Amino acid sequence: MHALTQPAATAPYAPPTGWTRLSPTYDPWDPIRSLQRYGRHELTSVELTVTHLCNMRCEHCAVGDSLTMREAPHIPLDLLFKRLDEVQRLETISMTGGEPTFSMDTVRNILLPVLKYARERGIRTQLNSNVTMDFERYELIAPFLDVMHISFNYTQAEDFHQIGFARTGRNVRPETTSKMYERMVDNARKLSQGGLFVSAESMINYRTHRSIAEIHRLIEEMGCVRHEVHPMYPSSFASGLPAITRGEMFEAVETLLDVRNPEMWMLFGTLPFFACSEDEEERRLVRRLRESKNVTVRNDPDGRNRVNVNMFSGDVYVTDFASVPPFGNVRGEKLDDVFAKWRDHPMQQAVNCHCETASCCGPNLLVADMYYRGTDFTVRKAGL
Repeated sequence: MHALTQPAATAPYAPPTGWTRLSPTYDPWDPIRSLQRYGRHELTSVELTVTHLCNMRCEHCAVGDSLTMREAPHIPLDLLFKRLDEVQRLETISMTGGEPTFSMDTVRNILLPVLKYARERGIRTQLNSNVTMDFERYELIAPFLDVMHISFNYTQAEDFHQIGFARTGRNVRPETTSKMYERMVDNARKLSQGGLFVSAESMINYRTHRSIAEIHRLIEEMGCVRHEVHPMYPSSFASGLPAITRGEMFEAVETLLDVRNPEMWMLFGTLPFFACSEDEEERRLVRRLRESKNVTVRNDPDGRNRVNVNMFSGDVYVTDFASVPPFGNVRGEKLDDVFAKWRDHPMQQAVNCHCETASCCGPNLLVADMYYRGTDFTVRKAGL
């Protein structure tokens, strides 16, 4: 067991002394690590859906259809900890929603116990939050948290209003959302200054692909350690949004590489570009990504080394973005057993490729369905 040591007062949210620093060379969420270590995909990461409440209704939200106005009872924490204890190779725990800090009951009775459990086991943690609530909530959890993961797709408060409240079904005053925007920026800056690893994620979509450079600059100003970037694939709640072309995605990535702060970790994910592409320009971009300082392309954990546990029903999902039904339930099954069922499933086998040369696990389910139907990645070769 690792002690629940508190960091020094000058950096109250820094990780305990002696812990390996998260960096471009150490990203325990990337499934390539466990694949290289064990020779096949193993369950090393568990994501928990801890709430269906949220104070925002972002137009691009992947789980917007599941948001509610009233919370159901959670499964017992004793059951959750028993199932987590049984995962033989657990390295990371992520918590998501909804907005996990929306309710103080969730902060005190779910987030804090899970974070302390993880810290005692030496497991790295991430919280997906919009950080728009009062700072005291984040002060409670920050000393036990490894990564505060926030969404940031804005260049000004007006963008925040248009994007973050597009699906509320009611009129939300710009004056109100402007204060929330300022609080979000201030909270992110305070957490960064306190030594917490703050990672800001931006979507490349129809709103952001031309303003991604300015978004990056603002993320840098907030003191974030990492800028995480993913193309947006319209699905579920966001299925009605306009889709941009692969060419526009390509240009946005190139722009970021041109203007980015090379000292900041830039993490790309779910890109539709691969080292085995038949397009020389796409292979050139992949080479540039590989060769750029502090730039990584994370393989998608969903369905590879991670499952999602719904903290209300107990259902276990292999992804929260694709329309895949649950593969089991923690009330009666071990998570390693649920993952083993998924590993043998034809849907998983369809995207189960590994290119050692490119350190690539191939496309995730959404990317494969959108751009590579009928493509067998196992017979393609990297052209680096």
